Amino acid sequence: MSLADQIAPLLPHLRRYGRALTGTQKAGDAYVRTLLEAIIADDTILDRSLDPRVALYRAFHAIWSSAKVNIVEPGNATGVEGVVSKRLAHVTPINRQALLLTAMEGFSNQEAATVLGTGAPDVASMVDAALKEIDAQIATTVLIIEDEPIISMDLEQIVRELGHDVMATVVTRDEAVSAISKRRPGLVLADIQLADGSSGIDAVKDIFARFSVPVIFITAYPERLLTGERPEPTFLITKPFLQSTVKAAIGQALFFSEQESAAA
Repeated sequence: MSLADQIAPLLPHLRRYGRALTGTQKAGDAYVRTLLEAIIADDTILDRSLDPRVALYRAFHAIWSSAKVNIVEPGNATGVEGVVSKRLAHVTPINRQALLLTAMEGFSNQEAATVLGTGAPDVASMVDAALKEIDAQIATTVLIIEDEPIISMDLEQIVRELGHDVMATVVTRDEAVSAISKRRPGLVLADIQLADGSSGIDAVKDIFARFSVPVIFITAYPERLLTGERPEPTFLITKPFLQSTVKAAIGQALFFSEQESAAA
């Protein structure tokens, strides 16, 4: 298999990681593009002794650490980039990377350590530190769109354990629209396939038509969302999920939210 054939299937996931790491699609893609240009110039930057995915993320980490691509200075940034810059100032970047690599990208602590050039125990400490830093900054109201009772109860528990308020748990698109007409959420957790055959994707589109809010899709059908079309999520969790994965995604989604978070 050629190098291009090995890398191509990994790029949608690397772009997702880049978005989550930098806070914007533009900045994340700029780092991915810089990495690909570097590989074209010298493909030895990928360590062929490693698993291809580990090698690609390790090379991305090297680019992230050394190349200042589309970085917005905190004092000059506005909008979501201003929010991101402000919050990034309070979270150690290496801790955030460890959290994303393990809880969102699914690397083991040892694999993440290889990516970051450190030890597995260090990664565990970084993840704990990142969660504490993020939790200290955010608290909000959450709308859960999920038709499976056991999963919705699990999500409610996770949300409350993180110190957030569950404003409503709904099972259809119409119920979601009704809920947001009464109260605006600070975060939405959405399944795709709902109880009455309606779509969580359409429910999110209805929400976006009224206001902007961070959304985390939790689904057994991730391929239906990683298409390059709207609404393609920054945060996508595949069922069955780990609680740590959901907690990490909530923290990151709120970390990059343009809104001021406040629990009701």
